[in-house]
Amino acid sequence: MSRQCDYSGKKRQMGKTIVRRGKAKKQGGVGQKVTGINSREWRPNLQKIKIVDANGTVKTVRVCARYIKAGKFAKATRGRKKVGRPAAS
Repeated sequence: MSRQCDYSGKKRQMGKTIVRRGKAKKQGGVGQKVTGINSREWRPNLQKIKIVDANGTVKTVRVCARYIKAGKFAKATRGRKKVGRPAAS
């Protein structure tokens, strides 16, 4: 299963962390030197929630937290549906 929002398409982003040493020229130093570069990734804040579809079916989807906060989904109610028994006579 991919780490991607089912609705917004938000997925991981790659980038780098840069380690520097030295004092900046602005602060009176001779400048900063890069001593290491490592690649890293930023992951979206995905949550699994159960939603009610337009057809009325309940589905489990992976959605980013921004969409949940915005209230873009109708969450499914928890628990089973109770089926009534016919009355005994």
